[in-house]
Amino acid sequence: MALFSKRSLEGYLEIDHRESPGLTPEQARAASRFACVPMLPVGAGQILKTSTINCSHCERLVVKNPARVRERGYCPKCDSYVCDWCEAERVRTGVCRPFKQVIDEFIDAAAKGKLCLPPGY
Repeated sequence: MALFSKRSLEGYLEIDHRESPGLTPEQARAASRFACVPMLPVGAGQILKTSTINCSHCERLVVKNPARVRERGYCPKCDSYVCDWCEAERVRTGVCRPFKQVIDEFIDAAAKGKLCLPPGY
């Protein structure tokens, strides 16, 4: 029997710019102003291969930075990695609220007719 590893839950991202002009650091910074996450400056002729994880609290896809030195967010209550935003909220409130729980609460409220929808829906 094989041992379970959290690494087995990771995804994989590959950006291949061997045959494209890629992104300069300046272009990546400029694009990051309009995105909620920093862009990856993968230049001409370069390949980026890195792992990804899904935040258990919001389902956001997190591209793991291989150069990161600070510890990654982890929720011991649901035994899962969480993104930086959800880790800050978890530390602030002490509440573990996985996305599966959010969906279950939404479905229960819908079944009971207790959804608060904006006017016009």
